[in-house]
Amino acid sequence: MRQRKIKDLDSKIEAFRQYCIDSPGEYRGRWREEFAGNRPFAIEIGCGKGQFITRMSERHPDWMFLGFEGHRSVALHALEKERETGSENVRFVLQYIRSLDEIFADGEVDWIFLNFSDPWPKERHAKRRLTSGEKLKEYARVLSPGGILEFKTDNDGLFEYSLEQVLKQGFFVVEEVTRDLHVAKAPSEYVTTEYEDKFSAAGKSISFMRLRKAL
Repeated sequence: MRQRKIKDLDSKIEAFRQYCIDSPGEYRGRWREEFAGNRPFAIEIGCGKGQFITRMSERHPDWMFLGFEGHRSVALHALEKERETGSENVRFVLQYIRSLDEIFADGEVDWIFLNFSDPWPKERHAKRRLTSGEKLKEYARVLSPGGILEFKTDNDGLFEYSLEQVLKQGFFVVEEVTRDLHVAKAPSEYVTTEYEDKFSAAGKSISFMRLRKAL
């Protein structure tokens, strides 16, 4: 989806500097010491306009959250939401991630959220999908023992591909799978994204899986 150009974007983002981490690789191996402490540490890859991560931060004030969003005009909305909530347990990295290996040492993360990732529908682009076999291996490495990966999408093809990769790779144990999250669970049991609200209102079912890192 094309985003409108925002005038003076850099200066507007600069006003939220206290919520941003510019060089996440510098924290590799030190996220607990410098950032999360003993709190559960969760990341969202592709946090978009920030509805999910800011609401999660309110629901779990004893957690620490880190959102990644490379589209800066989209990320500005997330920063604005963070200021509105007033919570202090969220930070953002305004960069696209090439590899989590560059940012996290083994076992530094407790929870990973993948919400409505780009499906990359063409087969030749399969390796770019955030649920490819190589990506699953990457997530398993950075997750702590028993760590959780949650994945939501409206794209049926991507969901079936992702589940196939999970079962094939063996890095995770499947704890929960549903192809209609909003029917399977009460609203109080999940937190939505902006896309999710839009798709659900249009009658599209939301697929969901929760995975636990295999010990």
